Amino acid sequence: MGQLYITMKKLLLIILIFSLQFTVSQDLNVTKDRTLWNDFTYDMGNVFGGIGHAYSRPFHWQGNDWANFGYMVAGTGLLFTIDDEVDEWANGFRDDVPQFIKDYGNSYGNPDNNYMLTGAVYLTGLFAKDEKLRRTGVLLISSATASGFFQQVAKRLVGRARPKSGESSFTFDPSFGFNRIFNYDSFPSGHAMLAFTNAYVIAKQFKNPWIKAGIYTVGSIPGFVRVIDRFHWISDVAFSTVLSIFIVESIDRYLDKKYAEKYNDNTKAVSWNLTFAPNRIGVVLQF
Repeated sequence: MGQLYITMKKLLLIILIFSLQFTVSQDLNVTKDRTLWNDFTYDMGNVFGGIGHAYSRPFHWQGNDWANFGYMVAGTGLLFTIDDEVDEWANGFRDDVPQFIKDYGNSYGNPDNNYMLTGAVYLTGLFAKDEKLRRTGVLLISSATASGFFQQVAKRLVGRARPKSGESSFTFDPSFGFNRIFNYDSFPSGHAMLAFTNAYVIAKQFKNPWIKAGIYTVGSIPGFVRVIDRFHWISDVAFSTVLSIFIVESIDRYLDKKYAEKYNDNTKAVSWNLTFAPNRIGVVLQF
């Protein structure tokens, strides 16, 4: 608890410093040549601004936003009812999944590796003076940070048992003191959230649906592997994947007001279509 308190103090101090610097630079209204430091401080201000924007969106939701949230909750609830069955069904092919796939899935969604990738993208754009790449890096960093902080808090508050604990998917042991309990931190999936966040941001750079599908597939591997290795239930991964889309879209709209460069002319929107047929129920997510 003490370490978390110190970390939060440092984070708040960093946010305050960047906010003050950004505000002062606006008030001075001085025209100056662009420098790496100017770009860096501007971008970091947008990172924290994007995180705050994402967290504040529920207070501004309207009809369609609440409907999408309802679909996400309902879908998670439906998968929740079959979590144990899916985990048991996966026993039939766990050992058939190639080890390199498992290694990739478990390492790519790791926060350290994630920030190495996002940081590399941003720094490349910064030193190359490429605004589009800088914006991509800012979107990657802010989305990963927003989703990462959320899932760390949620894991402790929900306290859901992991499949490998031997308990059922209906077993919970929440820790309101913010102490993470080993094997009771299944919901949501941080690996799935970080990996698909990256995939969704990168896919925005392309219009070709086949390229997008390929990137989404690669970004879905960590979530699949975490289910196969019994770190998470299928509902954990599904919820994390959809939530990562919402977070990215929210921050990307915020960045539209901060950067002139756009990825493409497509309207940023997430829509759902429910389909019903005999012996079948489906959800189509369009983005």
